[in-house]
Amino acid sequence: QVQLEESGGGLVQIGGSLRLSCAISGRKDTITAVAWYRQAPGMERELVAFITSGGSTKLEEPVKGRFTISRDKAENTVYLQMTNLKREDTSVYYCNAVRTSGDEVWGIGTQVTVSS
Repeated sequence: QVQLEESGGGLVQIGGSLRLSCAISGRKDTITAVAWYRQAPGMERELVAFITSGGSTKLEEPVKGRFTISRDKAENTVYLQMTNLKREDTSVYYCNAVRTSGDEVWGIGTQVTVSS
């Protein structure tokens, strides 16, 4: 089993920064990629960024140049550093892990609110 726990969300002003953390426990050796998704009210969940077990990363167009995804293997944590936050970044952010079996595991999410 794999468990994910997000933290680091909160209220931030437009243009501010936040760092989200995804703490991973359990069978970490079965994970092929970890991703951050977000879901705004009334909207579908959308992919924000992912990092593979080999360390490759990809950020989606709306956050390129502003967000960074990284990991600390020793801490078993994946981070989403968010800078120059915009009102439209307001969402619940979810950590997602894809396992070698094809199964996906989700965290419960952390709220990010960007306001003036």
